[in-house]
Amino acid sequence: MPDRVNLDKQEINLSVQSANLRLVHLSILAAVIGIIAGVVAYLLLSLIGLISNLVFFQRIALEIPDLQGHTLGLLVIAVPAVGGLIIGLMAKYGSPKIRGHGIPEAMEAVLTNRSRISPSIALLKPISAAIAIGTGGPFGAEGPIIQTGGAFGSLVGQLIHVTAAERKVLLACGAAAGMAATFSTPIAAVILAIELLLFEFKARSFIPLVIASTLATTVHLGLMGRGPMFEVEPLDFGIPNALPFYITLGLLCGVFAVGFSKALYWVEDQFERLPIDSMWWPAIGSLMLGIIGFFVPRVLGVGYETISGILNNEFPIGILLGIVVFKSLALYLTLGSGTSGGLLAPTFMVGAALGAMFAMLVNTIIPGANLSPGAFALVGMASVFGAASRATFTFIIFAFEITRDYNAILPLMLVCVIADLVALRFMRNSIMTEKLARRGLRIHQDYETDVMQQVIVSEVMDRNPPKIASTMPLTELADRIARGDPLTTHRQGISIVDEEGQLVAIITRGDVLRALEQNDDSAMTVLDAGNRTLLVTYPDELVHDALSKMLQNDVGRLPVVDRNNPRQLVGYLGRADILEARLKRLNEENVREPGWLQRERQK
Repeated sequence: MPDRVNLDKQEINLSVQSANLRLVHLSILAAVIGIIAGVVAYLLLSLIGLISNLVFFQRIALEIPDLQGHTLGLLVIAVPAVGGLIIGLMAKYGSPKIRGHGIPEAMEAVLTNRSRISPSIALLKPISAAIAIGTGGPFGAEGPIIQTGGAFGSLVGQLIHVTAAERKVLLACGAAAGMAATFSTPIAAVILAIELLLFEFKARSFIPLVIASTLATTVHLGLMGRGPMFEVEPLDFGIPNALPFYITLGLLCGVFAVGFSKALYWVEDQFERLPIDSMWWPAIGSLMLGIIGFFVPRVLGVGYETISGILNNEFPIGILLGIVVFKSLALYLTLGSGTSGGLLAPTFMVGAALGAMFAMLVNTIIPGANLSPGAFALVGMASVFGAASRATFTFIIFAFEITRDYNAILPLMLVCVIADLVALRFMRNSIMTEKLARRGLRIHQDYETDVMQQVIVSEVMDRNPPKIASTMPLTELADRIARGDPLTTHRQGISIVDEEGQLVAIITRGDVLRALEQNDDSAMTVLDAGNRTLLVTYPDELVHDALSKMLQNDVGRLPVVDRNNPRQLVGYLGRADILEARLKRLNEENVREPGWLQRERQK
């Protein structure tokens, strides 16, 4: 038994050293993925710019243009439909996973395919997104880039010898790097990966995520410049005087986020009812986009310039209302039809227009309010998408990073969490997870410390475990089991001790049956039939570590021994005791304890 203790210590040290080496390995891979994702993001944005310029202005340029001043005339109605038809063909004969806005597909790979994404997605998704956006689709490039970055991370994890958990980290590194390279928001990208893909916060994932996002942002700075994504004039957030209006805006954005998400999936349901092949759906949705775009060209394309204009208070309330209505409608029809494109940019535009419009209406009704439409636009932009996606923390930081104005933090925090509270009340699933829920996948988006890693064995073990003398005849124990003796019904495993009360073996009912079947020697003792190669746990060991031992060795119980005297039995840990740790957390979550006021009333 002392050798067992020394072996445990050696195993712990080796495990720690191995984990540290694996973390270094993951960090190096994350650096490679970050650089690749940064380059891929630049290439995709350039490809979108090239297609947009060729189609709408008949020129060669890589900058993404504002499509409002296009030169197509009536042809603008047909151009998106052609793009939609190409996407339908790619989805039918290439991969159906190119449909949608990218993030749910990355989440699905994590949940159902051990973080494996096929190489075809890494190629087809960015090409399909570039065609869809370049022909006028009202999308952003960020969703496809996130999925493409995740695909590259997954591919690296499939090329290199890693575990499924490590491959998930690499996939998340690629996704985070994609977002960081698009918007130059490395902090928000890290948080996005944690909130929507990993649902964990530990060194194994956090360190590689930061490395990948940092290097991807560095690539962005080198290839696309150092300025923020949106050039915003200094904003007056009006704290504390504007506080009541921010609270009202939070409620409005929460309700809007709920309606926005439900409307998108309602349109998707209507397309699924069409009695024609799904290959034609993107063309139909994009044709309707072309009709809208002919009358309201501002809805076409990515619309980064329009978002900047809203944030800088360049539009009257009529145009803002048109953006909210027609950009939303264009997004429903196209994304609901199953084409390829990102959800972030159009939702940002609609949320920003909603916030600016709210401020203008308040200023009209209450002339002394003096609210800044740009400030309310920024807050509305973050809160609508944060509430719809249940990634509130991500978009609080995102809005701060794109403006780099610390004064935005307080209103952002307040409005975003109020909107999130409303969304939690009225939406069972987020705009990201609804699609997965419809496929039978349930996503638990809250992450917390495992209670098994907070409770030690001594808190839940049986302190008076059943034990028998090593000299007891096996037949006597068999008779006790047959009679239902409390000694044998209390636990599946029984500890065997010597004449000095020291632990020497453990025996289970299965051991008894096997020994009796193989040997009918009446002189056989329980020690002869028991297992002398003991796997043990200690009172100060985490239940998580003890459970890992049980699972790895396919046993259902562990004797608990004193760490300084490993033959001294001090307890017993079985499956029921481990469930006791879970029950403790459930009680902490659900059982209300009387407060001071209630106790005073009861006196």
